[in-house]
Amino acid sequence: MDSTARSHACFCTIVPPHVLDRLAEAADASLRDAARRALALDTRHRENRLLAPRVALPLSSGGDRPQRTIADAHHSEALPGRAVRHEGRPAVKDGPVNHAYDGLGATFALFHEVYGRRSIDDAGLPLNATVHYGRDYDNAFWNGERMVFGDGDGQIFTDFTAAVDVIGHELTHGVTQYTAGLAYRGQSGALNESLSDVFGSLVKQYALQQTAEQADWLIGAGLLTPRVHGVALRSLREPGTAYDDEVLGKDPQPSTMDGYVHTFDDNGGVHINSGIPNHAFYLVATALGGHAWEKAGQIWYDTLTGGLLRPNADFAAFATATVSATRARYGEGREAEAVAKGWTQVGVLG
Repeated sequence: MDSTARSHACFCTIVPPHVLDRLAEAADASLRDAARRALALDTRHRENRLLAPRVALPLSSGGDRPQRTIADAHHSEALPGRAVRHEGRPAVKDGPVNHAYDGLGATFALFHEVYGRRSIDDAGLPLNATVHYGRDYDNAFWNGERMVFGDGDGQIFTDFTAAVDVIGHELTHGVTQYTAGLAYRGQSGALNESLSDVFGSLVKQYALQQTAEQADWLIGAGLLTPRVHGVALRSLREPGTAYDDEVLGKDPQPSTMDGYVHTFDDNGGVHINSGIPNHAFYLVATALGGHAWEKAGQIWYDTLTGGLLRPNADFAAFATATVSATRARYGEGREAEAVAKGWTQVGVLG
C-alpha cells in the first residue's frame, strides 16, 4: 500500500453502534447518558476520519521490535494525551497503561513471530495508544493512527484495555488498512471486521499458547460486568450467542448466509454480518486442529496480504481467494478441503 494509507483508514470501534443505540434508550439515566456520549464521540471521530486530507505517512524505521508509547487522556476528549510509558520502560502503577502496553506487544508478537510482519505497516510503524479517554467512554477504537481506550461505564462495560483480543482486533484494522484496504461498508466492511475478530482471537490464543480446541473463540471476554447476562461481545464458535440481556439486548450475529441481515445501519451491518466469515474461520481452524495461527491463520494472512483482493471484495470473492491461497501454500490436500468445506457450511460457497 502507498504512503497515503492513512487516508483510507476507517474509524473502527469494538462496540457496535446497535449496542450503544440500545443502551441509549436504557431506563437507567447514567447508562443512557454514557451511551449517548459515546455515540456522539464516535460520530464526531467518524466524520473527522472521512474529512481527513490525504497526508503521507512518515517513513518508519526498525521493525524487529515494537516501538510503543502509551498516553493518558486523563478523561478528556483530547488526543493524544500525555505520554506516560515508552518502549522498554518498566510498568507503572496505572493498570490500563500496562494492559495497553502489553496488548500492543502481544499483537506485534503474533504478526512478527508467526507471519514475519514488521509492525502493522510491515515497515516498523510505532504503536501508539491512549487510555482513560473521555468520561465513562463505552468503546475502544482505531482511528488510522492510534488505539484509544475508554474506561467503560462500570455498569455494562469495564475497562477496554482488559481484553487483549480487543487490542488485537483494533490493530488488525491497521493491518487491513495497509494491505487489502477493504472498504468499510457492506460485505467488504463485514470482512474488515471479521479479519479483526479472527486475528484478535489469534493474538489471545498465541499469547496463551492455546490450541483451536482449547480457545474460547470469544471477542471481548471480560469486558462485560457481572450484571450482564453474557460472556463477550461476539463469538466465532457460535455467532449470536455472546449475550442475551434485558438491557443490552440479544447478540444479532448470524452464523450462515441464511441469516444475513440487510440493513443500512452500521455501514450495512458490518458488525453483524461479520459473524458469517467469523464462523467460517472457526470451522476451518477446528477442522485443521492444532494451533489456529499456524495453518488457518496463515491462509487468512496470505489472503489479506496477497494483493489480489479488491477493496470492495464480497464474501464469495474472499472465500475463493482463501481457497486459492490454501492451494498455493499447501496444495490440493486436507487443508484445501477444510477451507472449501468451511465456506460451504456457512453458505458462501456451494
